[in-house]
Amino acid sequence: MSNPNKSGLTRKKLINFLNEDLSREYQAIISYVNYSQVLKGAAYMNIADELTIHAKEELDHALQVSNHIDYLGGMPSVTPKPVRTSEKAEEMLRFDLENERETIRHYRRRVKQADELNEFAIAESLRGILVQEQDHLISLATALGIDPPDPGIAD
Repeated sequence: MSNPNKSGLTRKKLINFLNEDLSREYQAIISYVNYSQVLKGAAYMNIADELTIHAKEELDHALQVSNHIDYLGGMPSVTPKPVRTSEKAEEMLRFDLENERETIRHYRRRVKQADELNEFAIAESLRGILVQEQDHLISLATALGIDPPDPGIAD
C-alpha cells in the first residue's frame, strides 16, 4: 500500500507533507482572523474586509486537507505554524504575503506529488485551493501597492 515509486514518494510521506500544509492553513486562519480585526485606518478598511473572507476560505482549505489526510489513512495535525504579529498594518500584510507565497509554493509541489501517486482527486482539490491562495496573494500585493511575487515551487 505504501510502496515507494521512483522518486521515493509514499502515501505516508504525502500524509506528512499534507499535515505541514494543514499547519500552514491553521496559521493562515489565525493570522487572518487577527489581522482583519486589528487593521486600523481608512486605507485598510477594504483589505480588512477581504481578510475576513480569506479567513473563511482558509478554514475551508483546512477541512479539505484534513479530509485528504484522513482518506490516506493519516491523522490530521492540530498544531498551527507560528503566527507573526505586528503593530504596523503594512508589516502584517507583508507577513501574510510571505505566508501565501510559501503556501502556494508548497501546494504546487503537493499537486505534483498527488499526481505522482495517482491521487488525482486530491490533486484536483489542491488545484482549487491554489486558485484561492493565488487570489489571496494578489489581494495582499494590491493592498501593498506591489506586483504579486512569483512563489516558485518548493523543493
